[in-house]
Amino acid sequence: MAARGVTSHGRYGPEAAMTGGEALVRALAAHGARMAFGIPGTHNLEIYRHLEPYGIRHVTPRHEQGAGYAADAFARVTGGPGVAVTTTGPALLNIAAAAGQAYSDSVPLLIVSPGMPLRHPRQPTGMLHEMRSQTEALRGVAAFSHRVSTVEEIGAAVARAFTLFRTERPRPVHIEVPLDLLEAAERVGGVRLAPPSAERRPGAEPVREAAAALLAARRPALVLGGGARGAAAACRALAEELGAFVVTTANGKGIVDESHPLSLGVSLHSPSVQKALTDCDVVLAVGTELAESDLWSAPPSALGGTLIRVDVDPAQMYAAMPADVALVGDARDSLRALRKATAGQRLASRATVNSAVAALRGERDAETAARDARWIPYLRAIRNVLDEDAVITSDSAQCCYYGAIPHLPVGPRGRYLHPTGFGTLGYALPAAIGAKSAYPGRQVVALSGDGGLQFTVQELATATQLGLPLPVVVFDNGGYGEIRDEMKARGDTPTAVDLPRVDLPRVDLPALCRAYGGGGTHAASPGALADALARALKTPGPTVITVPEETTV
Repeated sequence: MAARGVTSHGRYGPEAAMTGGEALVRALAAHGARMAFGIPGTHNLEIYRHLEPYGIRHVTPRHEQGAGYAADAFARVTGGPGVAVTTTGPALLNIAAAAGQAYSDSVPLLIVSPGMPLRHPRQPTGMLHEMRSQTEALRGVAAFSHRVSTVEEIGAAVARAFTLFRTERPRPVHIEVPLDLLEAAERVGGVRLAPPSAERRPGAEPVREAAAALLAARRPALVLGGGARGAAAACRALAEELGAFVVTTANGKGIVDESHPLSLGVSLHSPSVQKALTDCDVVLAVGTELAESDLWSAPPSALGGTLIRVDVDPAQMYAAMPADVALVGDARDSLRALRKATAGQRLASRATVNSAVAALRGERDAETAARDARWIPYLRAIRNVLDEDAVITSDSAQCCYYGAIPHLPVGPRGRYLHPTGFGTLGYALPAAIGAKSAYPGRQVVALSGDGGLQFTVQELATATQLGLPLPVVVFDNGGYGEIRDEMKARGDTPTAVDLPRVDLPRVDLPALCRAYGGGGTHAASPGALADALARALKTPGPTVITVPEETTV
């Protein structure tokens, strides 16, 4: 981390002169930023000028949406904010979808961009990339959009962003620096730093009330969302001590090892699991909205028993399913206090609980066996090849939300990154680039459908340029399979969902990857997929492996 007032340009005293671009980069470096994703443009060159001198590495995607998804994944796997740099106008709007996804999934994403000059008139002038209001546009998808008015204010704006990341529910934020301030040199003071993270514990009385409810429960359960990730060990220990089954959201996938006897994995959408939760005396929900995107249906107004909610966001206590007992605080601090209050208690026979969970797991799987059978052999092949700490990124595709999310087990050492809530397409490939940039030595695999991949397929060029092994497994059903099925279910004739025409073949995605400088092959069986994946994990650059959908039925 750059020392206060020190850069490779020399030492700056409390009243040093520097451009807005340097003040911005200096503030990012002082807060620990070591990587940025973005595309240089006419108006942001003063930012790029200072990245390398301040020790910030840079990855250049081929589209700003890709930059946003890459920075999002970087944040998810590292636990720290992801930084994306855009230029003005269309570039900033290009990243808006990624900002919306980060907002939905509570990801700390920092977007920095230039803006129109400080005294730019409200009347349009026809200036390059001019738009009515960048800040108003980004406020719709971010926690805040901060347009600074002096070079000195830039450091405070960055500190404001990192304060939010450290003390509130993580959300994307946008900082806009008028392009004339980027180039202008003004005297500024030392770096302003956000305060360090502090313990965020719930009150003693709610903890006592929650502990008493759990200790009295005969049928307890844990529901874990992405906000519980920092408390993985405590969640597992509490489940084992109380004899509680564990179910997670997509963002909570793998917090408790999905091979654990008490785990039901990602199955909040299962009618059997929903009924089991309704039959519980107590449900402890940690770091989850319990929303439609988690349940795949509108949430009920309440569960059958006591609902204890743990969340850093107080608004969650009365949203969706209101809490009967509200523990407002960080998951790690809250679970530590709760475990202390329930220490040494075990209320059910381990064998009895394990048997009940195994039976419930069988009911869950039977509900979707016919639909999901097409993907399961291929997902087993993928799992058998990957290391325990592999990172899997996924798209809003049938093979992911019906296939991999419930049927590809992940443990606490691994990660599965999925665009829930906002449900964007095109996430998997650029997200894999972001995760691989964060951890070049870990296995990273993108999992997508042919429709979703083509939203950001140009990022194959970025992956080629990085030169790191990056398999991209694509289940190819020739279009938008989910929407095709929904049209058929309505009795409609499928329209605009089949990407190839009758007289044209499907896009040869492996050949497209080869054209970008990577590799590619087709895998018509689980064994062929396993072999191709093993090779791709050792081959520099991206490798697209397609599984033709008709071979999976």
